[in-house]
This record gives sequence, C-alpha cells and structure tokens, in this order.
Amino acid sequence: MKNNYFYKKPLSNIYKKPSEVSEITSQVIYGEKFKILSKNKNWIKIKTSFDNYIGYIKNKNYINSHQSTHKVFVLKSNIFNKINNKTKYFLPFASRITIIQENKGLIEFEKDKWIKKTDVKKITYIEKDYLKILKLFLKTKYVWGGKSYRGIDCSAILQLLYYYNNKFYPRDTKDQLRYSKNNNKKKKFKKGDIIFWKGHVAICINTKKLIHAYGPEKKVLIMSIRKTIDRIERTAKLIVKKVSSIKY
Repeated sequence: MKNNYFYKKPLSNIYKKPSEVSEITSQVIYGEKFKILSKNKNWIKIKTSFDNYIGYIKNKNYINSHQSTHKVFVLKSNIFNKINNKTKYFLPFASRITIIQENKGLIEFEKDKWIKKTDVKKITYIEKDYLKILKLFLKTKYVWGGKSYRGIDCSAILQLLYYYNNKFYPRDTKDQLRYSKNNNKKKKFKKGDIIFWKGHVAICINTKKLIHAYGPEKKVLIMSIRKTIDRIERTAKLIVKKVSSIKY
C-alpha cells in the first residue's frame, strides 16, 4: 500500500496522544505530506514527511494524491467559495496547493474554493530575504505547538523559514540546537544569527535586535538582543547555549 498522504484542511493540531485533552506538540497544515503509522476509527498516528515528526491527528481530511504547484506567501489567505464571496476560513502561510483554474485575480485550489493569486508563489520559489517571512508573524500570539496565524511557538517560526524554502530543519528547539552548526557563544551578533537557549530560540534581524515568539510576552515581537539575553538569564536562569546562522 502506498503510504503517502496529504492533509486537506487549513490546519490541524498534532497531539502527543490520541486525545483532544493530550498535549498539542505541533500542527499539520494544508498540503503537508505524512505517513500513517497506525489508525483506528477516530485517530491516526502520523509521521510527517518533511521532518519525521510523530503524533496523532483526527482520522479525516486527508487524501493520497496531491501535486503541489504553489504555496501561500502571506500569514493567512482568505478562502472564497465564489468569486468575490469571502468565507471566514483561511489557508495558513506555507500551505501547498494545486491551481485548478484562474479567474479575476483568484485561483481555484479545490472545487469552489478560491484564494487571491497574489497570495501565492510557485512551489519552487526560494525566498532569500528571510526577514519577509519572519515579519509576517509579528504580533501573532504565542501558542505552544502552534505554527500558524492562530498561534506559533519559537521553534516553529525558524522551521517555517526552511519548510517554505523546501529545506529540512527540525521542529523542536532541542533538535534544532543539535542540528545547527555551532558558531560559538559570541558577543557580537549579526543579521541571520540564531540564538539558542535550553527550550528557546530567537533570530537576529540586525546587530542589535532579534525576533522571537516569546512566552512571557505572549506574542511574536522584536526585542533588544542584549536585553533579551539578560532577561532570560535573570528570569529563567538560562544562558545562551549556542549561536548558529540561517543557511539554506
């Protein structure tokens, strides 16, 4: 049996156990590929193909064939059910779609489901200016396990940079820390530097500022690099473990 499936709703939580009261560890978004490890009437245990992430989602809303042609390049793309008729639903950033047809600046990606053509890029497109991606998430609320406009955590922002550009990168901070090459714990920072603490990660946008999804502030925001390092050491008793850099 061919064991490649694709999620076909805007997004779903991935749970640690097959229960809605279990811990949410990540999310799966539209067009994301996964394998099914086991299933029952209500739940499937999946392994995502991009990063081998394992968890549980509801046993519905997936198909076994999906040829992605484009991907969403806005924080959330409003879904229309007819031309000029918006719904209350959105596709999240990095959703992978197939264009069926175009009409009046909209593209149909499923029967009677449309989004704006300006909201997407070709699937092969590489965004070299990663600040464009990072800044999409400014003011998005902090949610443990989130990786969309509904809420996001610190490691998800970093991973989405790579996922969007078709490059592997781990999901969780502990794995990102191990995977990333070490540039030592330097005192001078530059644009593109990744700062790791135990359980937290932030990305430098220049020599003085960083961006991160920060739990204590409950959102994605830009902060002073030095003040952030001092605050985390003071409040969480954590020091910088590694400094790496964005490369894709």
